[in-house]
Amino acid sequence: MAEMDVSPPQVPSGGKRIAVMTSGGDSPGMNSVVRAVVRQSIASGCTPFAVYEGYQGLVDGGDMIKEMAWEDVRGWTSEGGTLIGTARCMDFMNRAGRLTAANNMVEKGIDALIICGGDGSLTGADKFRAEWPSLMDELISSGKRTDDELKSFRHLNIVGLVGSIDNDLSSTDATIGCYSSLQRICQSIDFIDATAFSHQRAFVIEVMGRHCGWLALMAGVSCGADFVLIPENPPSENWEQEMCSIVKKHRKMGKRKTIVIVAEGAHDRKLNKITAVMVKDLLSQKVGLDTRVTTLGHVQRGGPPCAYDRMLATLQGVEAVKAVLEAKPDTESPVICIVENKIVRKPLLDAIAKTKEVAANIEKMDFEAAMRGRDAEFEEFLHAFNITTATDKPDMLLPEDQRMRVGIIHVGAPAGGMNAATRAATAYCLTKGHTPIALHNGFPGLCRHHDDKPEGSVRELKWLDAENWASRGGSEIGTNRGLPSEDFKTTAYCFEKYKLDALFVVGGFEAFTAVSELRRARAEYDAFKLPMVVLPATVSNNVPGTEYSIGSDTCLNALIDYCDAIKQSASASRRRVFVVETQGGASGYIATIAGLSIGAVAVYTPEEGIHLNMLVEDIKFLKAQFAKDKGADRSGKIILRNEKASKVYTTEIIANIIKEESGGKFDSRFAVPGHVQQGGTPSPMDRGRAVRFGVKSLQYLENYIGKSKQEINDDPMSATVIGIRGARVKFTPMERIEREETDWKDRRPKNEFWMSLVDVVDTLSGRPKASRTPMPGSPANGAPTTNGTAT
Repeated sequence: MAEMDVSPPQVPSGGKRIAVMTSGGDSPGMNSVVRAVVRQSIASGCTPFAVYEGYQGLVDGGDMIKEMAWEDVRGWTSEGGTLIGTARCMDFMNRAGRLTAANNMVEKGIDALIICGGDGSLTGADKFRAEWPSLMDELISSGKRTDDELKSFRHLNIVGLVGSIDNDLSSTDATIGCYSSLQRICQSIDFIDATAFSHQRAFVIEVMGRHCGWLALMAGVSCGADFVLIPENPPSENWEQEMCSIVKKHRKMGKRKTIVIVAEGAHDRKLNKITAVMVKDLLSQKVGLDTRVTTLGHVQRGGPPCAYDRMLATLQGVEAVKAVLEAKPDTESPVICIVENKIVRKPLLDAIAKTKEVAANIEKMDFEAAMRGRDAEFEEFLHAFNITTATDKPDMLLPEDQRMRVGIIHVGAPAGGMNAATRAATAYCLTKGHTPIALHNGFPGLCRHHDDKPEGSVRELKWLDAENWASRGGSEIGTNRGLPSEDFKTTAYCFEKYKLDALFVVGGFEAFTAVSELRRARAEYDAFKLPMVVLPATVSNNVPGTEYSIGSDTCLNALIDYCDAIKQSASASRRRVFVVETQGGASGYIATIAGLSIGAVAVYTPEEGIHLNMLVEDIKFLKAQFAKDKGADRSGKIILRNEKASKVYTTEIIANIIKEESGGKFDSRFAVPGHVQQGGTPSPMDRGRAVRFGVKSLQYLENYIGKSKQEINDDPMSATVIGIRGARVKFTPMERIEREETDWKDRRPKNEFWMSLVDVVDTLSGRPKASRTPMPGSPANGAPTTNGTAT
C-alpha cells in the first residue's frame, strides 16, 4: 500500500491559503465573519479553510481543518453562535501544542490565519505569530519537516477580529455581537417592565460585563432604568442612600415601576462587590418595594445576530482578507476595528494593551483613567443617563432669566427612537428649568388645533408624561408630513402666542425641509428668528448632514427578521426566489445594508436604477446557481428591490419575469413588507442614539440664551442639523447643507457614504459584474432617467 503524501501543498502563485477560526466565548455575528472570509478569499483567488473548535482544532489537525467551498457558508448570516465551534484549549498554551498546531497548518499549506475572538484569543494568536519562525526551525531540527518543505512558510500572517458581546476592546466603537446582546437584554427588560408596571414592583437585573459596563449602561439608557451600576465608574460612597433617594423621588412623582441594572462586575469605590441581591435587599428594606431579581445569563449571547452585527461582521471579514493579501513579512498583526463609522486596521497588540489597561486601572481604583480608556461616546452616554434619569437636581437649575420655552415637534413619517429623543429632551429641559412644549401632530396640528378646547395641540410636558416613552415605537406626540409653508402666517402666530424661544424638530426629509423653510422665512417673520435643531429620524436614512438617522436601525432589524422568515420559506419550498420590496424613498441605503445582512443575491437601488440587461444577467446567474444546488440546504434566495428603483420594473413584474424565464427550473414570488419596516419596538441603537442626540441638541440650543433675534438671525449656526459624520456628532448649518449637500429632486444627500457597499453585496453573492453593465445605448451607470427608470 502506498504511503500517504503529507507534504505541504504548493501555495498557488498570487493566491494564499487562508484559515479562519472562531475562539473564546461565542458571539452573534461570528458566522457572518466566516462567510465573508470564505467568499472574499475565493473571490480574491485564494483558498479558504475553516478551523473547527478553535485552537483545539489547530492542535488536533486532520479533519478539524477543512477546506471550504463557496456553498459551504450559504445562509450563515442568520445563524447565532458559531457553526465552526469554539473550545478552550490548554494544549495551545504550551509550546509543544503550538508546535503541533504549526505543523498541522503547514500540512494543509496554510500561511495566514484570521481569528475572531476576545482579547485572550487574539493575544494567543499574536504570540503564535511571533514564535512562528522558531517553530519552523524546530520542525526542521526535529526532522518533522525539511528546509525545502518550509520555504513557502517562513512567515505567518495573523489578522484579528473582535467577537465579544461586552464591547470591551479599546480602539473600536463596537465589537461583533455587542448590539445583538444589547437587543436581547432590552427585549427582556421591556417584557419585565410590563410586569413591574402592572404590580408596581421593582426589578434588579444583572447583565454580563466583568470589566466593562457597556451593556449595563446602554441598557439603562435604552430602557429608562432608574439606576445603573458599572465597574468603570462606581457609584458614590453613599450609593445605597443615593439610589434609594432617587427611587423614592420617582415613586413620589407617580412612577409605578423601578428598574435597576447591575453589571456582573459592579463594585463600590473600594472594590467591594455589589450584587443584585444586595440591591434587592436595599429596595425591599429601605424603600419598602416588592422587589425581584432577574439574572439574564447566557440568554444574552443567544439568538440570531441583529442587522448591525451582520453588517459589521461582514465588512470586517472582507477587510481581514484584504489585510492578509496586503501584508508583508514585517507588517504588524492588525485587528480590524470600526472607528468613525469606517472599517480600519489598528495594531493588535496596542489595542489589547489598552483594553487590559482599563481593567488594571479599575484594580488600582483609578476610575477616571478607566473611563478615559473607554471611547468618548461611553462617557457621553453616562452623562446623558444621569441627566435624563433623575430630573430633580437643584444644583443644575439655571437662573429664571436663562430658562427657555422649547417647542418639540415631529415632522414626517414615524421612526423608531422619536419618542426616546423626546423623552430625553423633556427630561433635560426639566433638569435645567426649561419648559418643554409638545407641538402635537406636526405643523398642521399646530396651526389647526392649537387653541382647541378643552385641550389644544400645544401642551407643556411633565416628567411623568414622557418618562415611559423610551421603548415606545411610533410618535406619542403625533407626526405629520405637512410643512410650515402651507400656513406661514399661523405658524408664526403660534410661535409668538406660545412664546417659543427654541425649536427641536425630530423627523426625516420633511423635518429637514421644514427647518429650511423656517430659516428662509425669517426675513418676513420675526417669530422664526429662534435657534432650531433638526434631529434626523427616518427609516430611509436619507437626511443630508448625517450618516445615520434615528429609526434606520429599527427598520433594518424589522426587515432582516422578515427576510429571514421569507428565506426559510423559500428554502423549505426548495428552488424559490423571493423579490422583496424595501422602503427607503429614493435612497437605496436600506436595501443595500439589508442585502449585506441577509446575503441577498442582488439589490436594486434608485441610485443605480434597473435596466433590462441587469435582469437578463441576473436570471442567468440564478439559473447557474440553482443548477449547482443538487439538494443543498438553505437554498432559498432573495433579491431586494427598493420601492423607487424603477417605475417600469416593479417588484411584481421582476418576480414574474424571473418565473417566466426560469423554464420551470425554479419558482419566483414577490413580497412587500410595507409599513412593517416602520413599526415595532425601537432598537437599542436607535434608542441610545436618540437619547444622546436629544441631550446634545438641547445643550446646543442653550448657546443662544440671552441673544437677540437679530443676533440669532445673523448666525448661520442658529439653524442646524445634528448628525453623525464618522462617529463624531456634529452640528452643521442648514444653509450650507441646503446649498452644497442636498439633492432636492431625489430627497437625499448628494454623496451617500454607503454606495460602495453594493460591490461587497455582489462579491459575496457571486453576482457577475456583467449584471450591472447596461446594454449599449443605455446610461453608462444605469442611473434612472427622468421618469424614474433606466433604459
